[in-house]
Amino acid sequence: MPTRKKELDLLAISLMLLLCTLWGAQQSVVKLIAADMSPVLQISARSAVGIVLLSLFMWHQKISFALHRGPWQAGLMVGALFTVEFWFIGEGLRLTSASHMVVFLYTAPIFTALGLHTFLPEERLSRAQWCGILVCFSGIGTAFLGGLISQKINANILLGDMLSLLAGLAWGMTTVVLRCTRLNTIPAAQTTLYQLLTACIGLFFAAMLMNQLTVNWTPLVIMAVTAQGVLISFFTLLIWFWLLKRYMASKLATFSFITPIIGVMFGVWLLGEALHTHFIFGAVMVIVGIYIVNHPSARLKLNISSPKSLSSKA
Repeated sequence: MPTRKKELDLLAISLMLLLCTLWGAQQSVVKLIAADMSPVLQISARSAVGIVLLSLFMWHQKISFALHRGPWQAGLMVGALFTVEFWFIGEGLRLTSASHMVVFLYTAPIFTALGLHTFLPEERLSRAQWCGILVCFSGIGTAFLGGLISQKINANILLGDMLSLLAGLAWGMTTVVLRCTRLNTIPAAQTTLYQLLTACIGLFFAAMLMNQLTVNWTPLVIMAVTAQGVLISFFTLLIWFWLLKRYMASKLATFSFITPIIGVMFGVWLLGEALHTHFIFGAVMVIVGIYIVNHPSARLKLNISSPKSLSSKA
């Protein structure tokens, strides 16, 4: 039986605003040092940093490291999805801009909403939310169609955009698995460890197979990878899963529309990326669609006394 989630309070709102800022900036930071260290290898390295910090945290909090005694099948599933998501991100950033990446990646709440609608009766979508999904996918189509007819967009950028969208799908499905299995009942640190271990190992071997292990260890590279490990792989993941266990996923996802805006701003400011008209129109539609889908007033009000989930199958 899934535990009842709380309404958002000041703590949850403050943490979500901080997470959105950090998540919005990370694509630009990865892209900034991509010439000196491949994005896939960056994510593997920052996962290693996150594992060390998370292990110290778990030891201090006396949280068990015996992952095999918990819902390890679901843990491996979210770990695999996490690894695939960040492989898509790493390869996508080699082809497209950070601005494009952050907009398409943060379609994840749309895929989460569709997944939860399927598996959790209390998360069923209303008519307003279906309209939001239509607006979002229309925005995706506008961005892609504009890229196809624009002479300024080449095939590599379109492929990178597609990888960005697939990363959003993988992230959305990760949240669905977390909400619908017994991972929802174990400490957030254990869930995070499943993901970091899988990503660190899987992405390292992916970088090796793609001959992307060469690194130019500049001070900027060291600083960027360390910051990513501490802030992204440790702090934000731990806080995100902590929030998901205590608050309604749909309410938390309301803030998702902020992250692409912040990400685009970082891409333009930090990397000097240019924004084409078709992408701007498409991005606005995507953000509006995400906002509609995740706004509390659009939620379908259901009276369900004993909702069922996939937790018994974990």
